[in-house]
Amino acid sequence: MAAGLIAGVFSLCMNRERLVDNSPVEIGVFGGSGFYKLFDKAEERVIETPYGAPSDKIVVGTLAGKRVAFLPRHGSSHQYPPHKVNFRANLWAMKSLGVTRIIGPCAAGSLQKHVEPGHFVVCDQFVDRTSGRADTFYDGPIATHVSSADPYCGEMRKLAIQACKDASITVHPQGTVVVIQGPRFSSKAESKWFTSMGWEVINMTQYPEAQLARELEICYVNVALITDYDSGLVGDVEPVSHAEVVKVFEGNLAKLQAMLVKLIEKIPEKRNGCACGKALVGARFG
Repeated sequence: MAAGLIAGVFSLCMNRERLVDNSPVEIGVFGGSGFYKLFDKAEERVIETPYGAPSDKIVVGTLAGKRVAFLPRHGSSHQYPPHKVNFRANLWAMKSLGVTRIIGPCAAGSLQKHVEPGHFVVCDQFVDRTSGRADTFYDGPIATHVSSADPYCGEMRKLAIQACKDASITVHPQGTVVVIQGPRFSSKAESKWFTSMGWEVINMTQYPEAQLARELEICYVNVALITDYDSGLVGDVEPVSHAEVVKVFEGNLAKLQAMLVKLIEKIPEKRNGCACGKALVGARFG
């Protein structure tokens, strides 16, 4: 789809939303496994997109004095497994509200012993091991190649790291997340391979979510909440289960919410020092 058409449709969507509320919504938050609610008092938005329906209604409220849009990426009842999440609709819906920064916390497994359950990791790289996912807005007719060399916003990463420290959370300031297809967890052989490559985190949703945000020139930061050691890391590790993941994630929710408040407080009105808003410059042929 041509960039001009995308801009035109966004304009229509944004005008329609402004009939509801003129307050700007510039910050978005995606909820991961176990994280389905952000506000006690908020406004629900039903957003239509060219890619179908988002995972759920978007909830808009106020956090740290700023208007924030929240969307659980798996749906409020966790009805969408990772390989069925409509990532394009989710990102498009955020963009249509005017969102320019997205925080994408997620439940994740550890691939390295020093990255312990309960720790947070602010990832700086991903490795895509998924297959068959709709992972671009640019299917032609003009070829568009958006760089993923640095997939996460440098400015937002610095703010997230400091927010974790301010909230007294043990945080790893960088890490590579390997994104597997799901819904199954890794075999021990696969997990040992990932560990041997030096990657720190394993997850099922960071791709294509992070890359789609970049295609829309949205700043995106991931905060991985470590819930378990992956199955091949050490011999005595019990195989990971979804129930255990959610249990540990829920135990970290208070820390996550404290960190989000501090992070949103720190986000400046204007982007400063990142290239996310120019991701399409030089990306197109013709």
